[in-house]
Amino acid sequence: MNTSPDPSLIEIRNLARTFGGGRSLFGTKKPELTAVRGVSLDLEKGETLGVVGESGCGKSTLARMLVGLDTPSRGTIRLSGENLTDGGTRALARRVQYVFQDPVSSLNPRQTIRDILEAPMRHLLGLGSRERKERLERLIEDVNLRPEFLERYPHEFSGGQAQRIGIARALAAEPAVVVLDEPVSALDVSVQAQVLNLLDRLKRERGLTYVFISHDLAVVESVATRVAVMYFGEIVETAPAREMFRAPLHPYTKLLIDSAPVPNRKRAASAGDSGELPDPYDPPPGCPFAPRCPRADEDCRAAMPRLEAKDRGKEHLAACCHPTPRRA
Repeated sequence: MNTSPDPSLIEIRNLARTFGGGRSLFGTKKPELTAVRGVSLDLEKGETLGVVGESGCGKSTLARMLVGLDTPSRGTIRLSGENLTDGGTRALARRVQYVFQDPVSSLNPRQTIRDILEAPMRHLLGLGSRERKERLERLIEDVNLRPEFLERYPHEFSGGQAQRIGIARALAAEPAVVVLDEPVSALDVSVQAQVLNLLDRLKRERGLTYVFISHDLAVVESVATRVAVMYFGEIVETAPAREMFRAPLHPYTKLLIDSAPVPNRKRAASAGDSGELPDPYDPPPGCPFAPRCPRADEDCRAAMPRLEAKDRGKEHLAACCHPTPRRA
């Protein structure tokens, strides 16, 4: 976490999201599922924070709360020191924008690309027609699309072109932060590289800050400056990207890295890992990774370890009682 006197661009404190719960009409208790469990995280201006983890770990729920598409059950989100959790949905939408995983289905099929891109300018920035036209011309050029595309509809575009339109829509509101939820997972490999290069250029030219949600560790390693690892709704490790991939502290992070397919490298043995996530309706006590962890002990099952610095410096934090030893 940030310990400097100046606030981080985004400060997340004890953020949680619970679904279900309460009681039915007949008084029976409804099942409750906690998708995000008290996440605290800082996002610094200009960085690309990669958020990784298995499916169902809470990555997308966290992303949706960051952009105001979902309401936290508890906790706060501060942007430049301003609390946006309560009543700040419009301000959040103006300054934090979202790029969806499926580029085609995220675009309204009944609207032209012009209408789609002008909507944030009209509703979030309050621009008149002349200003919208000028900005639209620059925006479509910035994402490497032709001006005639503005009069077409989403179904007329390939996945890569549609994702460029999705990126342009996010940038139309002139945000400070862009949350990218698996932005290249639905694209061909060659198109992935083009989109990632585009995102890198736009970040440099516009001074953007990214939150990059992905399960693809190779992509995250290539784009992220810092990485946060999620497991069962909690952050279990966070560190600068180079340090994270070189020497992970948490056994779960090591499992993810060792399991990632790499050309000409034999996949490491899983040491008996079942790959099964805990039951979200009946979470275990202590560290939720303990049943899968080869280093787990009784203290791991007694209480959830705190996310704190170990022996790798103040920027490398892990929620683990028995972190992996430093490589020789």
